[in-house]
Amino acid sequence: MTIPAIDERARQAAHTRQDMLTKPPGALGRLEELSIWLCGVQGTCPPRRLTRRRLVLFAGDHGVAAHGVSAYPAAVTGQMIGNFLAGGAACTVLARQVGVDVRVLDIAVDHDLPLPVSAHKVRRGSGAIHLEPALSPDELDAALRCGAAIADEEIDAGADVLIAGDLGIGNTTIAAAVVAAMTGSPAAVVVGRGTGVDDDRVRRKLDVVDAALARAGVTGDAPRAVLRELGGADLAAMASFLVRCAERRVPVILDGVFPSTAALLAEAMAPGASAYAVAGHRSTEPAQRLALDCLGLVPLLDLGLRLGEGTGALLALPLLDSAVAILAEMATFGDAGVAGPVDA
Repeated sequence: MTIPAIDERARQAAHTRQDMLTKPPGALGRLEELSIWLCGVQGTCPPRRLTRRRLVLFAGDHGVAAHGVSAYPAAVTGQMIGNFLAGGAACTVLARQVGVDVRVLDIAVDHDLPLPVSAHKVRRGSGAIHLEPALSPDELDAALRCGAAIADEEIDAGADVLIAGDLGIGNTTIAAAVVAAMTGSPAAVVVGRGTGVDDDRVRRKLDVVDAALARAGVTGDAPRAVLRELGGADLAAMASFLVRCAERRVPVILDGVFPSTAALLAEAMAPGASAYAVAGHRSTEPAQRLALDCLGLVPLLDLGLRLGEGTGALLALPLLDSAVAILAEMATFGDAGVAGPVDA
């Protein structure tokens, strides 16, 4: 997979324009960086407004959920989908506030769900990774194909910014195992409290991740093998989704630990893919911090969130809107008749 380079000419034009605006250079901090990044992604300066905004929720279950790693039973995943479709979930509430359409997809929920939610279903649940591979080779290929197809569907329909959200009991355990394998880190460095589990369940998560890493024996130089052994259909689809977004030059806002893990995999499979992503927020999960550090991405927000669903990315989206508006609408020193900086 070949990822197009960020448009350096557009980036430089944005940087030059930022220094001409009626403010001291760099005074708007990360907003300036965001506007320059978005110009490079879109290949134009000033950047285009983000008018067709989509959150795609990748839902899936994982076999580890039956082994004491979560505070909630796996049945919650299927039950929550109804809440999403009814508009009662946190992400759907936030999405309405920032003008984002939400699409819910069952990739590997261990429950039979109707169309169109199940249009891209790969299997019912993924394997318990400490006991068996998460996916068969054919299932991995199917998940990768469906992730690319989902991105194409959204972009062909006009999406100009995308958020990948996750829904699934056991997701933080899967993310921890994958990040550990990709970075060569021990379980103790990546395992967090997920939904807020107690010390006993944290120890159980550590044991499960340790056992999964020992069983699989996979490393970061083989991301497909890591996905097959330790990931799941939802994670594989999300990673492929991020790759296709980069291939088609569409910006992505990453949410918490699961999408950040998908981004780490996407970068390994298609170098350069992470250049089209921005980290929306800092999760409380240590695996997310490690994944983002490896990608060189600094979160825009740090609100102590640990829900998933794309919530942190939705909260960060208005910052991109502000960055676009500043670069496109703010007057230059020449336009405003204001004296610029005095040369030293």
